[in-house]
Amino acid sequence: MNRHSIRAAVTLCAATALLGTLGTASGAPSNADTVEHRPKEPVLVDCFWHAEVRPTDFILACGDGNSRLADLKWQRWDRGAAVAEGINWVNDCKPYCAAGRFHPYAVTVRLDDSKPWEKHPDLRQYGEISLTYADARPEGFPRVVTYPLWS
Repeated sequence: MNRHSIRAAVTLCAATALLGTLGTASGAPSNADTVEHRPKEPVLVDCFWHAEVRPTDFILACGDGNSRLADLKWQRWDRGAAVAEGINWVNDCKPYCAAGRFHPYAVTVRLDDSKPWEKHPDLRQYGEISLTYADARPEGFPRVVTYPLWS
């Protein structure tokens, strides 16, 4: 395969992967409750600055879409915390991210640190997300990972 063909194939794969992940967060109406329906509950702010309550999908890696949550089923959602079961789809980036494969990992998701959202101080947003892997987990990941959420 010549160099031009390889470059085209990599570009096409990367664009397809990115479009697939972007569609879940910003495309057709999601199964999440909109803020208008539940203004007193904390919100989860996505990559496009949309405030959501109980989303079924959520992109963790906004820059490249290589980690996302799917099939979220929420058992709790209040000012103290939110808890869901779901799947973390993670790209193994082997041999590099555009050519990598996505693998599913069962996780428990916990949202904490509810505080006023800087962009809309009348709303509260969760400031931290923790993933606890049930069994298998991505290579090099600890059983529990915690990330700050953007505001």
